[in-house]
Amino acid sequence: MIIRKSADEIEKMRKAGRIVAGTIDTVLAAVEPGRSTLDLDRVAERFIRAQGAIPSFKGYRGTYPASICTSIDAEIVHGIPSGTRKLKEGMVLSLDFGAIWEGFHGDAAVTVFVGGQAPSEEAAKLAKETEHALSAAIDAIRVGGRLSDIGHTVESVADAAGLGVIREYGGHGIGRSMHEEPFIQNWGPPGRGLELRPGLTIAVEPMFTLGSEENRVLADGWTVVTADGSLAAHFEHTIAITEDGPEILTVRA
Repeated sequence: MIIRKSADEIEKMRKAGRIVAGTIDTVLAAVEPGRSTLDLDRVAERFIRAQGAIPSFKGYRGTYPASICTSIDAEIVHGIPSGTRKLKEGMVLSLDFGAIWEGFHGDAAVTVFVGGQAPSEEAAKLAKETEHALSAAIDAIRVGGRLSDIGHTVESVADAAGLGVIREYGGHGIGRSMHEEPFIQNWGPPGRGLELRPGLTIAVEPMFTLGSEENRVLADGWTVVTADGSLAAHFEHTIAITEDGPEILTVRA
């Protein structure tokens, strides 16, 4: 069921989005070689709770043990923070964040390089084009447009850059639940599916790889990795569709 949001509900999601954006900035300031991914998780949880919010991910589906996802190199999404996983110079680090404010969620993800330097030109291109795909997909959102316009735009960016695009995972509706209908695939032809109308709130999240789109889930039941071991990147924003077009609720200063 598609759940459209009232103006008051979207205002609560704006607050959740601002908390997510602040969490991203706070955690990125802590990213440095030698830190563990569990350190980053603790930084995130302290910040979220200090704002009077609740981490969206902790306890998700009764089993996810952390407040953020920390996916490194060939890990695409849902990597679990660990005290033994130390950051090293040049690692490709994808971070996914969620916060709940007065019952409503915000959700966003970024990919960065530990130490600030990409390990290769190909890795730099991967992150740049994945972020570009997110921006282009948001620009493609129009009142009266169709849901598949989003995925088509994402896939077009990947194809032009010669990158793999993950098909099994994608964007989603968001609101009182972190994952609502509709599912937003990152591929396909334009002009199909749900008509985009004001009140719809969605998370758009392209995931690209330097190799194949094939992937698998590790034994922990959460971490998704590329099947060929190629590097992956992931970017995401929470968007509200308004009469004036898309509004990014998780925009950072």
